[in-house]
Amino acid sequence: MLKRLALALALVGVLPALASAHGPSRQKVVSSIEINAPAEKVWAVVGNFQDMSWHPAFVKTEGKGGNDPGATRTLTLENGGTIEEALIKRSDEDRSLGYEITKVDVKNVPVSNYSSTISVKGTAEKSIVEWRGAFYRGYVNNDPPPELSDEAAVKAITGVYQAGLAALKKKLEAGG
Repeated sequence: MLKRLALALALVGVLPALASAHGPSRQKVVSSIEINAPAEKVWAVVGNFQDMSWHPAFVKTEGKGGNDPGATRTLTLENGGTIEEALIKRSDEDRSLGYEITKVDVKNVPVSNYSSTISVKGTAEKSIVEWRGAFYRGYVNNDPPPELSDEAAVKAITGVYQAGLAALKKKLEAGG
């Protein structure tokens, strides 16, 4: 009985250390914006997986496979860095598409195992675009450097979503 009690107490002492050593947690970001434009018009822009010209962070989009699941695209950043992505699912009926990053330098986007969905809801006058993503920080081990931490990953993705949605709104409300 005394051995069991000693073992139980030893485990209680180890559990906090094990809990903090589990590694990174999956992070999530959700951003949305209302656009004064018909949902069909907004979807015509957002739903084209091969064209991210509406987003100010990307100076070029190149891709293969159109809008079919399995299609790929490479987004080029102003600094010359690239992000490679693959289309997972797309539905004109739901006005939704899901994709994942297949290759990125964490110096450009400090995330790993990133997947995302963009959807458009609305009427003939107004639309709500929602962009949601889930990912891990760029440094997958414990004790990440600040630039590859959970906070850096969330900040980067939040910035990408907010800048993209604001630019999309401006483009579509200006008649683009």
